[in-house]
Amino acid sequence: MYVILGASGNTGSVAAEMLLTKGQKVRVVGRSKERLSKLAARGAEAFEADLSDSAALTKAFTGARAVYAMLPPDPASPHYREHQDKSTESIANALEAAGVTHAVILSSFGADKAAKTGPVLGLHILEERLARIPGLNALYLRAGYFMENTLPQVGIIKSFGMMAGPVHADLALPVIATRDIGAAAADALLKLDFAGQRKRELLGQRDLTYLEIAKIAGAAIGMPNLTYVQLPREQVIQGMTQMGMSKDMATLLCEMCDSLNSGHMCALEPRSAANTTPTSYEEFVQKAFVPAYKGQAISA
Repeated sequence: MYVILGASGNTGSVAAEMLLTKGQKVRVVGRSKERLSKLAARGAEAFEADLSDSAALTKAFTGARAVYAMLPPDPASPHYREHQDKSTESIANALEAAGVTHAVILSSFGADKAAKTGPVLGLHILEERLARIPGLNALYLRAGYFMENTLPQVGIIKSFGMMAGPVHADLALPVIATRDIGAAAADALLKLDFAGQRKRELLGQRDLTYLEIAKIAGAAIGMPNLTYVQLPREQVIQGMTQMGMSKDMATLLCEMCDSLNSGHMCALEPRSAANTTPTSYEEFVQKAFVPAYKGQAISA
C-alpha cells in the first residue's frame, strides 16, 4: 500500500491516480474526505488528517510500502515558515513512528541553500530533518518553477494588458508542469530503486524567460504583442496581498525571486534526459492557461 499526502493537490492527485491505474492499493490523506472523494470513487482509501497531527499521520503511514510526502502551501498563513516547520516535524515524527522505509518527497531546486530562498528554505529544512530518520530511504524531487505559477497572470493581463511580476524579464527558468512532477513521483514509488538520501532535479521541458512565456501565452489568447514587465518589490507585495495572500508569504516569495534574479537559487544539474520532463509550456497554455483566461474549467 502507498500513502499519498496532499492527494487533492496538483502533484499528489496525479501520483495517486497513476498508482490506482497500475492496480496499486493507495491511501490518500487530506484535511477533508470530501476533497478526496474523487480518488475514493476510484478505489483509494480516504484518510482524513491534518498535517500538524502527528498521531493521525502515524496511523495513516502504518503499513505503507512507501509514502509521498509534501508540504502543502498555505498562502494566507500569517506565519508561513512557522507553518512549514510545524508540518515538517509532524511528518518526520510520523514517518519514524510508523517505521516507513521509503519516501518520495516534493522539494524544489534551490533547496540546497540554507538561507535567502523564501518558502524554499522550508524545503531545505524538510530535507535535513528527514535525513535524520534512521532507516529511511528518501528521494527528494527538486522540481523547477511551476508552470501553474503563471496562472495568476490571467488577472494581471485582464486588468493591465500585460504580464508583470518580480522576476527579471530575461531570466531563464526551468519551468515544469506539476502533472509531470506527480508522474515522476508515481514512477519512483513503483520502482523504489533508491537507497539512502538521494536528490533528483526535475527541470521541465525547457528553460523559458517570462518574456518568452508572455509571447507563448499571448499568441494563444489572441494578444500577440503581450509582454512582461518587472515590478518593484513593494508593488508586488501590495498586489499579492490584495489577491488574498498574507504579507508574510508575499514577502517570502519576493525574497525567493530576489534569489532567482541573483543566481543564488538555481538548478545544480545540467539538463539531461533524466531531469527533463515532457510537458511543454505551449501544451500547458492550451490545457490550463487559455481555459483560465476564458473562465472555463481547466482540463486534466
